[in-house]
Amino acid sequence: MATAVHAQPGAGARFDWGLTGAAELGRVCAVLVVVDVLSFTTAVEVAVGRGMRVHPFPWGEQAADYALRVGAVAAVGRRRATPEHPWSLSPAALTTAPAVADLVLPSPNGSAISAAASATGMPVVAACLRNARAVGRWLRRQGYGSTEAPVGVIAAGERWPDGSLRPSVEDQLGAASVLDALSGVPGGLSVEAAMALAALASTPDVPAAVRGCVSGRELVEGGFTADVEIAVQTDVSDVVPLLRQGVFSRA
Repeated sequence: MATAVHAQPGAGARFDWGLTGAAELGRVCAVLVVVDVLSFTTAVEVAVGRGMRVHPFPWGEQAADYALRVGAVAAVGRRRATPEHPWSLSPAALTTAPAVADLVLPSPNGSAISAAASATGMPVVAACLRNARAVGRWLRRQGYGSTEAPVGVIAAGERWPDGSLRPSVEDQLGAASVLDALSGVPGGLSVEAAMALAALASTPDVPAAVRGCVSGRELVEGGFTADVEIAVQTDVSDVVPLLRQGVFSRA
């Protein structure tokens, strides 16, 4: 009974956090939407918008080996990027780096969640503030959002030093922006989804909130203000990155 309840039954649009939440909703939803505003899904939107195919991969040294096997370029951490290898998790870097056919993009949160969900064979969409409304429109056009074909929206969150989930403002607002575009679906919103949406409704200036939250300040103080500024652009993109056979490309 507890397991069934945790899947938020009876709702057309549902909301949860992190890898565990994605696994729970992935058992019962027809599609998952992963939101990692700072910065995985923002980077995916930028790269896919430039025509690149993005391979999600868990964080770690094996990403380079995997890229070699599939004939792709492996993105590196922001601080490891060089003029010779500018591809990284930085959305700002990906706006100017040479476009490549295939990019392996590892991250500890959104990418790991996407890769795990992809292994189940279910459709996975990457959403951020830039494309939230476009994602919502696409999902509705595909017929998702009923109780028979529910949508699971996953806020990736961040990590504490001990590896546990740190819920994050930017991902809650990004996920809520998708839920806002789904608020009229036939199956309605779960209580969890409605509460996430309430946070968005009570935030008068979403870009300011993302800039001022812990994750935003961390990037700004680390010298990556440009990444935050790209991520806080709201509904500027019609790109819907859909994960099929392990690769994100335009839906």
